[in-house]
Amino acid sequence: MDFLQINVQRVVGCGEAKDVICGIVDKLRADTLIMGSHGYGFIKRALLGSVSDYCAKHVKCPMVIVKHGEEI
Repeated sequence: MDFLQINVQRVVGCGEAKDVICGIVDKLRADTLIMGSHGYGFIKRALLGSVSDYCAKHVKCPMVIVKHGEEI
């Protein structure tokens, strides 16, 4: 039976989140970027910007955005 090998790295950076994340993804030559989303509405996202939206448009690898779930 073949097992899939997964290498997960946690990196701490300093600066504007979108720039740090995109830079580290490029530096590590990541295969996939997985990020969470706060689930802000259109207005808040338009005013504040969205780190996950920015990264989706700028990283060179596939990306998965995990939406914020509802409280139970």
